[in-house]
Amino acid sequence: MPLNPEDFTYMAQALRLAERGVYTTMPNPRVGCVLVNAGQVIAEGWHIKAGEGHAEVNALCAAGENACGATAYVTLEPCSHTGKTGPCSQALIAAGVSRVVFAMADPNPQVSGRGLERLREAGIQVDGPLLEDDARALNPGFIKRMERKLPLVRCKMGMSVDGRTAMASGESQWVTGKKARVDVQRLRARSCAIISGIDSVLIDRASLTVRAAELELPDADIIAARQPLRVVLDSRLRLSRTANILQQATPILVIHNGTASADALSDWPAHVEFLALPANDGRINLTALLQELAKRQCNEVLVEAGATLAGSFLRRGLVDEVIIYMAPKLLGSQARPLFDLPLNTMASALPLKVRDIRAVGTDWKITATPDTEY
Repeated sequence: MPLNPEDFTYMAQALRLAERGVYTTMPNPRVGCVLVNAGQVIAEGWHIKAGEGHAEVNALCAAGENACGATAYVTLEPCSHTGKTGPCSQALIAAGVSRVVFAMADPNPQVSGRGLERLREAGIQVDGPLLEDDARALNPGFIKRMERKLPLVRCKMGMSVDGRTAMASGESQWVTGKKARVDVQRLRARSCAIISGIDSVLIDRASLTVRAAELELPDADIIAARQPLRVVLDSRLRLSRTANILQQATPILVIHNGTASADALSDWPAHVEFLALPANDGRINLTALLQELAKRQCNEVLVEAGATLAGSFLRRGLVDEVIIYMAPKLLGSQARPLFDLPLNTMASALPLKVRDIRAVGTDWKITATPDTEY
Protein backbone atom coordinates (compact mmCIF):
# COMPACT_ATOMS: atom_id res chain seq x y z
CA MET A 1 0.00 0.00 0.00
CA PRO A 2 1.52 3.38 -0.97
CA LEU A 3 2.06 5.95 1.76
CA ASN A 4 -0.43 8.81 1.88
CA PRO A 5 -0.53 12.27 3.52
CA GLU A 6 -2.40 10.88 6.55
CA ASP A 7 0.48 8.48 7.18
CA PHE A 8 2.86 11.42 7.57
CA THR A 9 0.46 13.14 9.97
CA TYR A 10 0.04 10.12 12.23
CA MET A 11 3.76 9.30 12.20
CA ALA A 12 4.57 12.88 13.19
CA GLN A 13 2.15 12.42 16.10
CA ALA A 14 3.95 9.20 17.09
CA LEU A 15 7.29 11.00 17.00
CA ARG A 16 5.98 13.69 19.33
CA LEU A 17 4.83 10.97 21.72
CA ALA A 18 8.24 9.30 21.63
CA GLU A 19 9.89 12.57 22.61
CA ARG A 20 8.07 12.45 25.95
CA GLY A 21 10.46 9.71 27.02
CA VAL A 22 13.60 11.73 26.37
CA TYR A 23 14.56 11.80 30.07
CA THR A 24 13.31 8.42 31.24
CA THR A 25 13.65 5.52 28.78
CA MET A 26 17.39 4.87 28.90
CA PRO A 27 19.00 2.49 28.19
CA ASN A 28 16.05 1.75 25.91
CA PRO A 29 15.19 3.87 22.86
CA ARG A 30 12.46 6.53 22.86
CA VAL A 31 9.48 5.15 20.95
CA GLY A 32 5.96 6.34 20.22
CA CYS A 33 2.92 4.57 18.76
CA VAL A 34 -0.42 5.76 17.37
CA LEU A 35 -3.30 3.40 16.54
CA VAL A 36 -5.77 4.49 13.85
CA ASN A 37 -8.97 2.70 12.86
CA ALA A 38 -11.48 3.90 10.28
CA GLY A 39 -9.67 7.21 9.96
CA GLN A 40 -9.78 7.95 13.70
CA VAL A 41 -7.05 7.85 16.33
CA ILE A 42 -8.24 5.24 18.82
CA ALA A 43 -5.20 5.08 21.11
CA GLU A 44 -1.64 6.26 21.57
CA GLY A 45 1.28 5.23 23.71
CA TRP A 46 4.96 5.81 24.29
CA HIS A 47 7.72 4.04 26.12
CA ILE A 48 7.95 5.72 29.50
CA LYS A 49 10.55 3.78 31.45
CA ALA A 50 12.88 0.82 30.95
CA GLY A 51 11.33 -2.36 32.33
CA GLU A 52 7.80 -1.10 31.74
CA GLY A 53 5.53 -1.45 28.71
CA HIS A 54 6.82 -0.47 25.29
CA ALA A 55 4.99 2.09 23.18
CA GLU A 56 3.03 -0.50 21.18
CA VAL A 57 1.91 -2.40 24.26
CA ASN A 58 0.77 0.79 26.00
CA ALA A 59 -1.22 1.84 22.93
CA LEU A 60 -2.77 -1.62 22.53
CA CYS A 61 -3.82 -1.69 26.18
CA ALA A 62 -5.52 1.69 25.72
CA ALA A 63 -7.27 0.54 22.54
CA GLY A 64 -8.53 -2.81 23.76
CA GLU A 65 -10.67 -4.66 21.20
CA ASN A 66 -10.70 -1.58 18.95
CA ALA A 67 -7.15 -2.44 17.91
CA CYS A 68 -8.45 -5.22 15.66
CA GLY A 69 -8.13 -4.05 12.06
CA ALA A 70 -6.26 -0.88 13.02
CA THR A 71 -3.11 0.65 11.54
CA ALA A 72 -0.21 1.07 13.98
CA TYR A 73 2.23 3.93 13.44
CA VAL A 74 5.47 3.15 15.29
CA THR A 75 8.64 5.26 15.38
CA LEU A 76 10.89 2.20 15.65
CA GLU A 77 10.56 -1.32 14.27
CA PRO A 78 8.56 -3.43 16.76
CA CYS A 79 10.89 -5.69 18.69
CA SER A 80 10.96 -9.44 18.08
CA HIS A 81 12.87 -10.57 21.16
CA THR A 82 11.94 -11.03 24.79
CA GLY A 83 13.77 -8.78 27.25
CA LYS A 84 12.18 -7.41 30.41
CA THR A 85 8.94 -7.39 28.41
CA GLY A 86 7.57 -9.57 25.62
CA PRO A 87 8.06 -8.92 21.89
CA CYS A 88 5.94 -6.04 20.56
CA SER A 89 5.65 -7.62 17.12
CA GLN A 90 3.81 -10.55 18.68
CA ALA A 91 1.55 -8.21 20.66
CA LEU A 92 0.54 -6.42 17.45
CA ILE A 93 -0.19 -9.73 15.76
CA ALA A 94 -2.25 -10.96 18.71
CA ALA A 95 -4.25 -7.72 18.75
CA GLY A 96 -5.22 -8.21 15.10
CA VAL A 97 -3.83 -5.00 13.61
CA SER A 98 -4.01 -5.02 9.83
CA ARG A 99 -1.16 -2.64 8.98
CA VAL A 100 2.04 -1.34 10.57
CA VAL A 101 3.84 1.79 9.41
CA PHE A 102 7.33 2.18 10.87
CA ALA A 103 9.68 5.16 10.89
CA MET A 104 12.98 3.27 10.99
CA ALA A 105 14.38 -0.24 11.35
CA ASP A 106 15.75 -1.18 14.74
CA PRO A 107 19.58 -0.98 14.81
CA ASN A 108 19.64 -3.55 17.63
CA PRO A 109 21.21 -6.73 16.19
CA GLN A 110 18.69 -8.75 18.25
CA VAL A 111 15.89 -7.21 16.15
CA SER A 112 17.36 -5.86 12.88
CA GLY A 113 14.43 -6.62 10.56
CA ARG A 114 13.15 -9.67 12.41
CA GLY A 115 10.21 -7.77 13.88
CA LEU A 116 9.09 -6.59 10.44
CA GLU A 117 9.57 -10.07 9.01
CA ARG A 118 7.41 -11.58 11.76
CA LEU A 119 4.63 -9.08 11.02
CA ARG A 120 4.71 -9.83 7.30
CA GLU A 121 4.64 -13.57 7.94
CA ALA A 122 1.48 -13.02 9.96
CA GLY A 123 -0.17 -11.34 6.95
CA ILE A 124 0.12 -7.78 8.25
CA GLN A 125 0.79 -5.03 5.71
CA VAL A 126 4.12 -3.33 6.59
CA ASP A 127 5.11 0.07 5.16
CA GLY A 128 8.10 2.29 5.77
CA PRO A 129 10.50 3.70 6.60
CA LEU A 130 8.69 7.02 7.04
CA LEU A 131 10.21 10.21 8.52
CA GLU A 132 13.33 8.18 9.20
CA ASP A 133 15.64 11.17 9.80
CA ASP A 134 13.29 12.48 12.49
CA ALA A 135 13.16 9.06 14.11
CA ARG A 136 16.95 8.73 14.13
CA ALA A 137 17.27 12.18 15.69
CA LEU A 138 15.25 10.93 18.66
CA ASN A 139 17.72 8.18 19.54
CA PRO A 140 21.23 9.17 18.42
CA GLY A 141 22.91 7.54 21.41
CA PHE A 142 21.01 4.25 21.21
CA ILE A 143 21.69 4.03 17.49
CA LYS A 144 25.41 4.72 17.89
CA ARG A 145 25.72 2.17 20.71
CA MET A 146 24.00 -0.49 18.62
CA GLU A 147 25.91 0.26 15.43
CA ARG A 148 29.37 1.18 16.75
CA LYS A 149 29.49 -0.10 20.35
CA LEU A 150 30.11 3.45 21.60
CA PRO A 151 27.85 6.02 23.26
CA LEU A 152 27.08 9.41 21.77
CA VAL A 153 29.41 12.00 23.32
CA ARG A 154 28.33 15.59 23.95
CA CYS A 155 30.85 18.10 25.25
CA LYS A 156 29.30 21.00 27.15
CA MET A 157 31.27 24.18 27.83
CA GLY A 158 30.43 27.65 29.10
CA MET A 159 32.48 30.64 27.97
CA SER A 160 32.67 34.39 27.73
CA VAL A 161 32.55 36.24 24.40
CA ASP A 162 36.35 36.17 24.37
CA GLY A 163 36.38 32.38 24.71
CA ARG A 164 37.31 32.11 28.38
CA THR A 165 35.81 29.68 30.90
CA ALA A 166 37.20 30.85 34.23
CA MET A 167 39.53 33.34 35.79
CA ALA A 168 43.19 32.40 36.14
CA SER A 169 42.50 31.48 39.78
CA GLY A 170 39.89 28.93 38.68
CA GLU A 171 36.94 31.06 39.75
CA SER A 172 34.05 30.30 37.38
CA GLN A 173 30.75 30.77 39.20
CA TRP A 174 28.98 31.95 37.28
CA VAL A 175 30.14 32.61 33.73
CA THR A 176 26.69 31.94 32.27
CA GLY A 177 23.22 32.87 33.51
CA LYS A 178 20.41 30.96 35.17
CA LYS A 179 18.60 29.91 31.98
CA ALA A 180 21.79 28.36 30.63
CA ARG A 181 22.24 26.45 33.88
CA VAL A 182 18.66 25.16 33.60
CA ASP A 183 19.45 23.97 30.08
CA VAL A 184 22.55 22.16 31.36
CA GLN A 185 20.42 20.38 33.95
CA ARG A 186 18.26 19.10 31.10
CA LEU A 187 21.34 17.90 29.22
CA ARG A 188 22.37 16.01 32.33
CA ALA A 189 18.89 14.55 32.74
CA ARG A 190 18.88 13.04 29.25
CA SER A 191 22.38 11.58 29.69
CA CYS A 192 23.24 8.12 30.94
CA ALA A 193 26.58 9.29 32.30
CA ILE A 194 28.45 12.51 33.03
CA ILE A 195 32.22 12.50 32.59
CA SER A 196 34.51 14.93 34.38
CA GLY A 197 38.14 15.17 35.43
CA ILE A 198 39.39 15.18 38.96
CA ASP A 199 40.59 18.80 38.79
CA SER A 200 37.11 20.04 37.85
CA VAL A 201 35.53 17.91 40.56
CA LEU A 202 37.85 19.23 43.26
CA ILE A 203 38.23 22.87 42.18
CA ASP A 204 34.57 23.45 41.31
CA ARG A 205 33.27 21.29 44.17
CA ALA A 206 31.04 19.72 41.54
CA SER A 207 28.24 17.32 42.38
CA LEU A 208 27.33 16.46 38.74
CA THR A 209 23.74 15.65 39.72
CA VAL A 210 20.36 16.39 38.22
CA ARG A 211 18.49 18.72 40.55
CA ALA A 212 14.72 18.66 40.26
CA ALA A 213 14.29 22.26 41.44
CA GLU A 214 16.48 23.52 38.58
CA LEU A 215 14.96 21.50 35.72
CA GLU A 216 11.87 23.68 35.38
CA LEU A 217 10.00 20.76 33.80
CA PRO A 218 6.77 18.90 34.56
CA ASP A 219 7.48 15.70 36.52
CA ALA A 220 10.88 17.10 37.53
CA ASP A 221 10.95 14.90 40.64
CA ILE A 222 10.39 11.76 38.56
CA ILE A 223 13.06 12.80 36.06
CA ALA A 224 15.60 13.59 38.78
CA ALA A 225 14.96 10.25 40.48
CA ARG A 226 16.99 8.63 37.71
CA GLN A 227 20.45 10.07 38.24
CA PRO A 228 23.12 9.58 35.57
CA LEU A 229 26.26 7.66 36.38
CA ARG A 230 28.95 10.12 37.47
CA VAL A 231 32.34 9.25 35.99
CA VAL A 232 35.48 10.84 37.39
CA LEU A 233 38.80 10.45 35.59
CA ASP A 234 41.36 10.32 38.38
CA SER A 235 44.54 8.65 37.15
CA ARG A 236 46.48 8.99 40.42
CA LEU A 237 43.46 8.70 42.73
CA ARG A 238 43.39 12.20 44.19
CA LEU A 239 39.68 12.14 45.03
CA SER A 240 39.06 13.27 48.59
CA ARG A 241 36.73 11.27 50.80
CA THR A 242 35.13 14.57 51.74
CA ALA A 243 34.60 15.76 48.15
CA ASN A 244 31.24 17.32 47.40
CA ILE A 245 30.53 14.75 44.69
CA LEU A 246 30.33 12.00 47.32
CA GLN A 247 27.56 13.68 49.29
CA GLN A 248 24.73 12.25 47.16
CA ALA A 249 24.59 8.47 47.29
CA THR A 250 24.05 7.80 43.59
CA PRO A 251 26.60 5.79 41.59
CA ILE A 252 30.06 7.19 40.98
CA LEU A 253 32.62 5.45 38.79
CA VAL A 254 36.21 6.51 39.44
CA ILE A 255 38.60 5.67 36.61
CA HIS A 256 42.28 5.28 37.52
CA ASN A 257 45.40 3.96 35.81
CA GLY A 258 45.85 0.85 37.95
CA THR A 259 48.74 2.07 40.09
CA ALA A 260 46.66 2.73 43.22
CA SER A 261 47.37 0.58 46.28
CA ALA A 262 44.79 -1.73 47.82
CA ASP A 263 44.57 0.56 50.86
CA ALA A 264 43.76 3.55 48.65
CA LEU A 265 40.84 1.64 47.12
CA SER A 266 39.33 0.40 50.38
CA ASP A 267 36.78 1.82 52.83
CA TRP A 268 34.90 4.02 50.38
CA PRO A 269 31.12 4.50 50.41
CA ALA A 270 29.15 1.72 48.71
CA HIS A 271 28.07 3.95 45.82
CA VAL A 272 31.68 4.54 44.73
CA GLU A 273 33.17 2.06 42.26
CA PHE A 274 36.80 2.02 41.09
CA LEU A 275 37.88 0.80 37.68
CA ALA A 276 41.38 0.62 36.24
CA LEU A 277 41.66 1.26 32.50
CA PRO A 278 44.65 1.31 30.14
CA ALA A 279 46.65 4.53 30.26
CA ASN A 280 49.15 6.21 27.98
CA ASP A 281 51.78 8.32 29.76
CA GLY A 282 49.58 8.15 32.83
CA ARG A 283 46.47 9.43 31.02
CA ILE A 284 43.36 7.28 30.75
CA ASN A 285 42.60 5.76 27.35
CA LEU A 286 39.40 7.62 26.47
CA THR A 287 38.32 5.15 23.81
CA ALA A 288 38.55 2.33 26.35
CA LEU A 289 36.44 4.43 28.72
CA LEU A 290 33.70 4.94 26.14
CA GLN A 291 33.72 1.25 25.25
CA GLU A 292 33.26 0.46 28.92
CA LEU A 293 30.33 2.86 29.19
CA ALA A 294 28.70 1.31 26.12
CA LYS A 295 28.99 -2.11 27.79
CA ARG A 296 27.15 -0.56 30.73
CA GLN A 297 24.35 0.40 28.30
CA CYS A 298 25.08 4.12 28.25
CA ASN A 299 23.47 5.72 25.20
CA GLU A 300 24.38 9.40 25.65
CA VAL A 301 27.20 10.75 27.78
CA LEU A 302 27.92 14.35 28.68
CA VAL A 303 31.48 15.61 29.10
CA GLU A 304 31.58 18.40 31.68
CA ALA A 305 35.24 19.05 32.14
CA GLY A 306 38.01 21.59 31.97
CA ALA A 307 40.05 22.60 28.94
CA THR A 308 42.52 19.69 29.20
CA LEU A 309 40.08 16.77 29.26
CA ALA A 310 37.63 18.41 26.86
CA GLY A 311 40.50 19.09 24.47
CA SER A 312 41.65 15.46 24.73
CA PHE A 313 38.22 14.19 23.70
CA LEU A 314 38.18 16.58 20.75
CA ARG A 315 41.72 15.80 19.55
CA ARG A 316 40.95 12.09 19.54
CA GLY A 317 37.83 12.52 17.45
CA LEU A 318 35.56 11.19 20.18
CA VAL A 319 33.09 14.09 20.38
CA ASP A 320 29.84 13.88 18.43
CA GLU A 321 28.40 17.21 19.49
CA VAL A 322 29.80 20.37 21.06
CA ILE A 323 27.44 22.58 23.04
CA ILE A 324 28.79 25.99 24.03
CA TYR A 325 26.97 28.54 26.15
CA MET A 326 28.40 31.99 25.38
CA ALA A 327 27.87 34.71 27.97
CA PRO A 328 27.94 38.45 27.10
CA LYS A 329 31.05 39.01 29.21
CA LEU A 330 34.76 39.57 28.74
CA LEU A 331 37.01 37.69 31.16
CA GLY A 332 40.30 38.93 29.76
CA SER A 333 43.48 37.48 28.36
CA GLN A 334 44.64 35.97 31.67
CA ALA A 335 41.50 33.84 32.04
CA ARG A 336 41.43 30.15 31.16
CA PRO A 337 40.74 29.01 27.56
CA LEU A 338 37.84 26.90 26.36
CA PHE A 339 39.86 23.93 25.10
CA ASP A 340 43.47 22.87 25.51
CA LEU A 341 44.32 22.40 21.84
CA PRO A 342 48.02 22.92 21.04
CA LEU A 343 47.47 23.90 17.41
CA ASN A 344 50.04 25.98 15.57
CA THR A 345 48.77 26.41 12.01
CA MET A 346 45.48 27.15 10.30
CA ALA A 347 45.81 23.81 8.53
CA SER A 348 45.65 22.04 11.90
CA ALA A 349 42.44 23.80 13.00
CA LEU A 350 39.53 21.55 13.95
CA PRO A 351 36.53 22.59 11.79
CA LEU A 352 32.99 22.47 13.15
CA LYS A 353 29.55 22.58 11.56
CA VAL A 354 27.24 24.88 13.46
CA ARG A 355 23.86 23.15 13.67
CA ASP A 356 21.98 25.64 15.81
CA ILE A 357 22.36 28.99 17.54
CA ARG A 358 19.71 30.28 19.89
CA ALA A 359 19.28 32.64 22.81
CA VAL A 360 19.02 31.02 26.23
CA GLY A 361 18.20 33.77 28.66
CA THR A 362 21.00 36.33 28.45
CA ASP A 363 23.39 33.85 26.82
CA TRP A 364 23.73 32.20 23.42
CA LYS A 365 23.68 28.43 22.97
CA ILE A 366 25.79 27.15 20.06
CA THR A 367 25.38 23.52 18.98
CA ALA A 368 27.98 22.18 16.59
CA THR A 369 29.39 18.91 15.29
CA PRO A 370 32.87 18.08 14.05
CA ASP A 371 33.11 18.71 10.32
CA THR A 372 34.66 15.50 9.02
CA GLU A 373 34.20 16.56 5.40
CA TYR A 374 36.22 19.77 5.70
